[in-house]
Amino acid sequence: MAAVHESVLDAIGGTPLFRLARLGAGLAAPVYAKAEFLNIGGSVKDRAALSMVLAAERDGLLKPGGTIVEATSGNTGIGLAIVGRRRGYRVIAGLADKSSAEKADILRAYGAEVVRASTAVPQEDPRHLFKVMERLTEEIPGAWLANQYDNLANPDAHLRTTGPEVWEQTGGRVTHFVAGVGTGGTITGTGEYLKEASGGSVTVVGADPESSSYGGGDGSPWYVESIGHYLHPDTVEDRWPQALRSEAIDSYERIPDRESLLTARRLAREEGILAGPSSGTAVAAALRVARQLGPEDLVVVLLPDSGRSYLSKVHSDAWMREWGFLEDGDGLRSLLEAAGPLVPVAADATVGEALEVLRDVPGGVAPAVLARTERPYGVAATEVVGSVSRAALEAALADGTVKPGDSLGALLGPALPAVGVGQSPAEARAVLGGACRSVLVLVDGRVAGVLPREVLG
Repeated sequence: MAAVHESVLDAIGGTPLFRLARLGAGLAAPVYAKAEFLNIGGSVKDRAALSMVLAAERDGLLKPGGTIVEATSGNTGIGLAIVGRRRGYRVIAGLADKSSAEKADILRAYGAEVVRASTAVPQEDPRHLFKVMERLTEEIPGAWLANQYDNLANPDAHLRTTGPEVWEQTGGRVTHFVAGVGTGGTITGTGEYLKEASGGSVTVVGADPESSSYGGGDGSPWYVESIGHYLHPDTVEDRWPQALRSEAIDSYERIPDRESLLTARRLAREEGILAGPSSGTAVAAALRVARQLGPEDLVVVLLPDSGRSYLSKVHSDAWMREWGFLEDGDGLRSLLEAAGPLVPVAADATVGEALEVLRDVPGGVAPAVLARTERPYGVAATEVVGSVSRAALEAALADGTVKPGDSLGALLGPALPAVGVGQSPAEARAVLGGACRSVLVLVDGRVAGVLPREVLG
């Protein structure tokens, strides 16, 4: 008989486990997925939202008629909107500009006010999402900033609920727990409970985007929402969340974007589970872990949210192709391989340095990118801030507008249009239009090369 609740808030938690029989076929160790998308708000963040609001009420930080303010990639804001509106609060959700449009629509549907701001600037920048929400909290009487990254009621929710559920559902047989790391609350609270319940025998594995700095990447951008730790090149102090207790995590599996996104799509097609891209990251990591285990082991992987919030992204063939994650046939691959290596120019370079870089570049045009000393994962498309033209720089030097030691500054041109490697030459020509002479080609969301108009036929 189905449960009967007095409120939707009573339905938060108690999510089932599903065995991933098809994706885990051939593995000795069974892999079970904890379906957090079956929470009332569609994600694991409902647990943290309820815990944080109740703690704020208990501590006198949130009073009747107050306003809940939060910076979110979407899911925590949705959870806070459900809990907050149900308990009579105004809710303002600051949404990262890279979050899906569906999340903004869902937030508004639940009665939250949505403020869009960037997370692609240094953490100290007043335009950064966190700074914007801090200012709003200061300006609005009775406002409370949930601050999920540093709020200890976040991991406490999972210490009290998620961890005990996993232990009970597996009859204490779980040997490995795998989850993505965003604020760190889910993996910290759940992991700490499982370690204590098992006498320290449960292994906790963080699933992380390949370039995220949590698992050892350089902090450059990736394309899986809600997990990982981004580090802008100009950030002064790299702060990790207080909700994350690193000692709870035994190891990390670093998953490339393409593997994450394709695994999320496989979950829907092969297991009947429509989940988000971070679930793809977690499952890809869990499968890696399970391949090294035996039948006496049992892996539980946490699926944070539903794929319904990403129908315009990971579950859209068009989006996947445009960002270079899907390839049907040759596309632009052969043209790209013939074009030679990519040559970017740092946006903070001098005119003389840029001309030196551009000296042997075919077509004399290159993308201008945020400066990094090393680029082991390539140039993310979101790091391209403009373009640099050899002809424009030479003309500016000739007429005395600039000197070789001057910064590129105002000489940067607009960013070149971009296409995915799986798109056709005809699609690339269409993107170019009549004004542009070159197009960027993306492979897995990163710039792999520049193709001039003449090679597109």
